[in-house]
Amino acid sequence: MQPEIEMFGSRRIASAPGVEEARHVLSQVFLPVDFPAATSSSTVDLTLNAMTVGRITCGFMRFREAVRIDTAEAANFHVDIPMTRHAKMQASLSAPVYGTSQTAGVFMPGRPVTLDCSEHFSQLALMIPRDELQLELEQFLGEPVTRPLEFAAELELTGTGGQSIMQTIRMLDSAAAQPGGALCHPLAAQRLEQTLIQSLLFAQPHNYTAALVAPTAAAGTRPVAKAVELLRSRPAHPWTVAELAAAVSMSVRSLQEGFRRSLDTTPMAYLRGLRLEEVHQELAAADPAAVSVTEVATRWGFVHLGRFAAAYSRAFGERPSATLRR
Repeated sequence: MQPEIEMFGSRRIASAPGVEEARHVLSQVFLPVDFPAATSSSTVDLTLNAMTVGRITCGFMRFREAVRIDTAEAANFHVDIPMTRHAKMQASLSAPVYGTSQTAGVFMPGRPVTLDCSEHFSQLALMIPRDELQLELEQFLGEPVTRPLEFAAELELTGTGGQSIMQTIRMLDSAAAQPGGALCHPLAAQRLEQTLIQSLLFAQPHNYTAALVAPTAAAGTRPVAKAVELLRSRPAHPWTVAELAAAVSMSVRSLQEGFRRSLDTTPMAYLRGLRLEEVHQELAAADPAAVSVTEVATRWGFVHLGRFAAAYSRAFGERPSATLRR
């Protein structure tokens, strides 16, 4: 048997032995569900932990008993990531996905899903609003989408997208357990939310993948210069690349291409460099008895502290702790 795994343990929603309580809490957190094979006296022994990051709901659920779950038609996108054991997951009119520790399922709005879960099954569940994903896609394409966004149903967890999603979820799990952690800082929470959305859009195949990777027209230098001016004047603003592109009247991809050609970087990487300078200035002026490196870095949106420390050392020739001590 695979070892017990539990995530988001600090965000416990319910421990529900009975069917009715399990049905109620899952319907409240995610979407209406039913247990068609269960009776009112059946037990499912559900453990449910859940939290929100921006508008994304992230949850961990575990069942001691083998269960069948029927969901209502979803209003949003759902990603089901098995952690222990296995499940057969099938949206209406679609081929089944056999969920394991290496294969997750991605399910579209407007369709009910049936999950046949083995004993001691556990999974991570992401619920991403349909309008949030569609808006992100439109901003990258620079035009409205005319057909519903449709992902491939199988998400390989060993692939780039699956690994990126899992790494972000692990950072969320760690942050949730820490009072005053990354989730308490808007810039850090925004970055984690954007990473989840963009990992799904760029690494999981869908019916707009070809349009996303198609060549785009080169941007002129004037819009790029204006974007740089905006970033430098307001580095603490919770910029997204879509908001920045709109502010200079460009598509996201054109702005990214303009930054690549003019500055050999991306808009968000340029912004992270500006925020790194802000961290350096704060640490240089701070009292080490009053603040910590983690506190300052997280407030400026750096959620992976190992990568932050490496980038800081490359930029300033010393570790952030050395700057603070000086």
